[in-house]
Amino acid sequence: MGGEFDTLAAQMSSHPTDSGPAPRGYRFASFEADVRAGELRRQGIRLKLNAQPFQLLLLLLERPGEVVTREEICRALWPEGTFVDYEHGVNSALNRLREALNDTAGNPRYVETLARRGYRFLLPVERIEDLGETPPVPPVVGAGADAEVVAEATLILASTRELPRANTRLVTTLFLLLQGMYAAMYIGALANLPEIDDLLSALHAWPHTYTLIVVTSAVLLPVRAFAIFLVTFHAPGVREKFLRLWPVTLLADILWSASPFLLLHHINFGLALAATAILVYSPFAQRALVLMGAGSAEREEATRLS
Repeated sequence: MGGEFDTLAAQMSSHPTDSGPAPRGYRFASFEADVRAGELRRQGIRLKLNAQPFQLLLLLLERPGEVVTREEICRALWPEGTFVDYEHGVNSALNRLREALNDTAGNPRYVETLARRGYRFLLPVERIEDLGETPPVPPVVGAGADAEVVAEATLILASTRELPRANTRLVTTLFLLLQGMYAAMYIGALANLPEIDDLLSALHAWPHTYTLIVVTSAVLLPVRAFAIFLVTFHAPGVREKFLRLWPVTLLADILWSASPFLLLHHINFGLALAATAILVYSPFAQRALVLMGAGSAEREEATRLS
């Protein structure tokens, strides 16, 4: 395999791009592609990627935002006169590349499939002339970038790569159930304001707490409706939209995790505490479900190419 990468590096050097000589590597989001070593790294950790998927990645990184046709890919991956099932070969290399990037055809963050045309790399790409001297840069959030990339840089929140693969319909259903649960909580609180007022009257700061319950219920109901419609109808950019909204809903969800104590007229303290402990995890569960594909349209690669 080392010989294949040496040949690849030689080919890249002998065919400079329009912007100048071939670079020693490329950087995008939290990834680095080292042309000479034939390695793809994520935050300094080497990822397993064979020669052909890596060569396909380099073809895309050379022309970010442009369409690379399947014919161009076939010519680059296999010398003229090679007898191979090109369709299967390209699909296999692309699948291995997406697996390394933790990308999907149905909800692409890095490599977009354009039916009957080819593929396009979505994120901005930085050319690296000397990998040894260029310090790592933080992920970029902007046009074509993904807000989730920033979240992946943290050590507390789970990244897409750390989450298990799951059926899209299952994670979508669970996400919608959670949104429905919160909507029911808000409606229930607004429908029982006299009882809540009576329960909170023993507290020193009960007017402020009462006002907070009323205001957050009224404000968050449309937010939950927005999330439900966003996911139900597979709106474009579901993941990015929800992740931008998530820090706001996180604070509200943490506050509302104490809502079981509003039912102390009907349940005991221990049950309210147990329910609160579960609700504290709920906002993180919502984020995980979105990263696992909630709201993403299920499209197979073959369908997109037809």
